[in-house]
Amino acid sequence: MADAFATITQRRMTGGFRIDGIDGKNLHLDPGPGALVRSYQFGVNPLKLHGILVSHSHTDHYSDAEVLIEAMTRGMTRNKGMVIGSESVINGYQKWGPCISEYHLSKSKVKVMEAGETFRFDDLKITATPTIHGDPKNIGFRLEWDGFILSYTSDTAYFKDLHNHHQNADVLIASVIRPGNEKIRGHLCADEFQKLLEETSPKLAIMTHLGMKLITDHPVEEAMRITKNTGIKTLAAQDGMVINLDKFRQKQQTLDEF
Repeated sequence: MADAFATITQRRMTGGFRIDGIDGKNLHLDPGPGALVRSYQFGVNPLKLHGILVSHSHTDHYSDAEVLIEAMTRGMTRNKGMVIGSESVINGYQKWGPCISEYHLSKSKVKVMEAGETFRFDDLKITATPTIHGDPKNIGFRLEWDGFILSYTSDTAYFKDLHNHHQNADVLIASVIRPGNEKIRGHLCADEFQKLLEETSPKLAIMTHLGMKLITDHPVEEAMRITKNTGIKTLAAQDGMVINLDKFRQKQQTLDEF
């Protein structure tokens, strides 16, 4: 893994990220090492999860999935929640995966997604977006609900049509490994992320999954540079960061406005 040292040294926490209150649901995406412990540390209860989404079969994206499933199902005592993952995560594909045991999948609804596929989780529309990465079944996730779109690239190289799958996102979250134009196979660098923003124009952009080189090369300043160049508010994710996504939702007009 390009960011293996960031993971094993824990220079930055690697528990993925959580979205609360989307269609009344709490979701944890790509729960890597520390997801359970960090959930409690930052005051979010893993017992209140409704869904767990895992993009691919690299340990920094799936290692805490089973323990979060145990939390979601109250120690595997209840049929509860949804587990969504790529083919490699759920069933295994060639040398990748599977990453979650049949036992841990037995108490929740399970959905295997391929790139381009769309799935309805009640009123939440989830689309699996394509990637180019080491795990050939890796997917990103595009979440749409009530006029709001959050798009997550997962780990991917930049490719010509990448922007087409993340258009119109209110919030775009991307794995960005290296600063500037320091390209590395299967991942975005900061300059490629800037290009993606110029092609998609989200309201908010977030760089996450930072590699060691970017962590030590001033990620906040890199985000400020991209903000200045694009005019799009760009953040470098920090441990425990909390963002109110309602600020980036399109406001529904009411009769009081007329």
